[in-house]
Amino acid sequence: MKKIKITYWIVTTLFCLFLLMDGIAGVMRVEDGQEIMRHLGYPIYIMTILGVFKILGAIGIFQNIFKTLKEWAYAGCTFHFIGAAASRAYGGDGLFLIIFPFILLSIMLLSYFLWKKIEKTPAV
Repeated sequence: MKKIKITYWIVTTLFCLFLLMDGIAGVMRVEDGQEIMRHLGYPIYIMTILGVFKILGAIGIFQNIFKTLKEWAYAGCTFHFIGAAASRAYGGDGLFLIIFPFILLSIMLLSYFLWKKIEKTPAV
């Protein structure tokens, strides 16, 4: 059980740090992000909205007090990554750019399933 908890915290911390950094970049509307949004046909202001949601999602996933909030944050990230992959595919991007959101999704799902495994284990 200790190995599962350690793995959960490593995976979850790395995922949340990525989400947090990506969210901050979105709120700041970095130029690389703006180019991607233009390429995909989205308005630039969506970067701020998604950035705020990513920051809140990172906080929601990292905390362990409000379980329903954590579930919703995981769900929101799932929709985000699937939508990102679809946008990249419709935008005509290469295979790696289409698959990359699924790689992040798989890391997030690893965090989720480890969390659920810890939740099912009775406290000693």
